[in-house]
Amino acid sequence: MVDVIVAGGGPVGILLACELRLHGVDVVVLERSERPSPHSRAFRLQPRTMEMLDYRGLADRFREDRLEWPKAHFAGLSPLLDLAQLPGAHPYSLLIPQVETERLLQERADELGAEVRRGHEVTGLVQDADGVRVQVRGPQGPYDLTGRFLVGCDGGRSTVRKLAGIDFPGTPAAVTALLGDVLIDDPAELPSGVPGTTRTADGLLMCVALQAPVVRVLTTEFRPPQDGDDPVRLDDLRESIARVIGKPVAIREPRWLSRFSDATRLAEHYRRGRVLLAGDAAHIHFPIGAQGLNLGLQEAMNLGWKLAAEVRGTAPEGLLDTYHAERHPVARRVLQETRAQLALMNPDPRTDPLREVFGELLALPEVNAHLSALVAGTDVVYPPGPDAHPWVGRSAPELTLKSDDGHGRTAELLRTGRAVLLDLTGRGAFDDIARQWSGRVDVVRAATLQEEAAEALLVRPDGHVAWAGAAAATPELLTALRTWFGPARR
Repeated sequence: MVDVIVAGGGPVGILLACELRLHGVDVVVLERSERPSPHSRAFRLQPRTMEMLDYRGLADRFREDRLEWPKAHFAGLSPLLDLAQLPGAHPYSLLIPQVETERLLQERADELGAEVRRGHEVTGLVQDADGVRVQVRGPQGPYDLTGRFLVGCDGGRSTVRKLAGIDFPGTPAAVTALLGDVLIDDPAELPSGVPGTTRTADGLLMCVALQAPVVRVLTTEFRPPQDGDDPVRLDDLRESIARVIGKPVAIREPRWLSRFSDATRLAEHYRRGRVLLAGDAAHIHFPIGAQGLNLGLQEAMNLGWKLAAEVRGTAPEGLLDTYHAERHPVARRVLQETRAQLALMNPDPRTDPLREVFGELLALPEVNAHLSALVAGTDVVYPPGPDAHPWVGRSAPELTLKSDDGHGRTAELLRTGRAVLLDLTGRGAFDDIARQWSGRVDVVRAATLQEEAAEALLVRPDGHVAWAGAAAATPELLTALRTWFGPARR
């Protein structure tokens, strides 16, 4: 028996494996494809995702030689969202192809000793009170693998979700979209050039330059899909372009052709017994701004330390259920936001007045800041409980620190994947308490250059604040420690 089986070796599954290995958990990743995909659906990591990568010391790997864009689109409207106004160390979108994100995460998984089996597909599962027995089809034939837990990170058509009997309610597709990475004989034929977006009464055409001379062409037509799962032909894309802009464009030599839609669904539960879901297995929506990829990566960070604690026997009762309680509402809000953007992009002329009004709203600093934080994922606040400090439930503030250990920023405290009790009193006020949770919670004494809003804060491994307050608030701190990290050592 292994500790955790992860179905799906994309970015979400691999990051989850990294988080589990950081805590010494035995993990096997089963990926149906024999080799990583050479194609990228997403090209962007949002600020909150970059903050989480920073917690594990990975941000610089991802940033190397890549463009940091301090803006973001909202429904293709002007003005753009201004991410530079967001607090934190990463107020930008990192422009990085999904294949590179996956490669860098796989590199980290290899360093941590995660086992990834490619060409191995989950075909069945049976769970009981002690574990999950998974039927697998591999290159050498079928076999069984038993784990204490199984996590489905296997995409929108998740086999794990279906086998576990988790409902996937939502709305069916009303929009059809085609994608092609192609060569274009004359980019001047495109109304808005490359890069550029054209909105007509018949749909949307977006063009993005990839590695020269390849151009990604995307068409969106506001009609239900008619071709189902049929492979996309180059002629299909040609015809769609002509319908949208009213004239043909010469395209050739496709590197990749695909289709997608606005089908929007959210798993009713993120957990059923010993089976859990993350990433597209838990939610699908129209792809705008790489929201799905970032949402899934953030789910892996939330789940990893909780599942590791459950496996190691240190989790307090109910800890694993907080994964659904915290992340399900976040996903619901992302689905709402992507639906709103798509509604604003509708080419129906009756949408034009709404776009004009919304453009005026985006010019208001308060509205721009609100939507920037929504798209960036930095506005997520988990339920803090009554009378909690304003920091509780939020991502930890990026403090500049001076400590004996040489830590200079809050993010640097979380490299081990353990929780941190940051003592800002300068007198070791929490040392006796900390010893009772050693191995689960690190204590760091530090001074900060910023004005202190609390004498100490307890930061979870995913960077969210579990408690903040004064040294005199010992009962509240003890409650938070027991709630999130189990009983004290005897």
